[in-house]
Amino acid sequence: MFKLVSVVAAGLALAGCGTITRGANEDVSIQVTPATAKITTTLGNVCTGSCLVKAPRNKSFVVTAEAPGYASQVVPVGVHATGAGTAGMAGNLVVGGLIGIGVDAATGAINDHFPNPVIIKLEPVAAPAKPARPSRRAPAKAAAPVS
Repeated sequence: MFKLVSVVAAGLALAGCGTITRGANEDVSIQVTPATAKITTTLGNVCTGSCLVKAPRNKSFVVTAEAPGYASQVVPVGVHATGAGTAGMAGNLVVGGLIGIGVDAATGAINDHFPNPVIIKLEPVAAPAKPARPSRRAPAKAAAPVS
């Protein structure tokens, strides 16, 4: 009987821990147009076109998109506490205790990244204006003075 109670208690303790239920990382979707754009993040991720990156829940980062003929774009991705994350933290208050609260706070398990998905539409760079060519026609003659 003691073993059954111990297993149930352990299950409840783990269910309340956001790090266990949500994980310390989150998948962040990056959707980019044009599909040939190169994506880099300050977390060290590099991909071409739309992709999915795994980001630590406790870290903000920056996404940069670039493609030839398009203006580069930089998008900061932040973190904030969400309902699902705070529910896990509340479970720690009931069952997980201070250790669970400390682990969730350290791993950022209460956080989600925003924006997620990151949507980037690169704008084409306008071609440089061609300089006006000087006219090859001879300048007009001045009218003769009238006497």
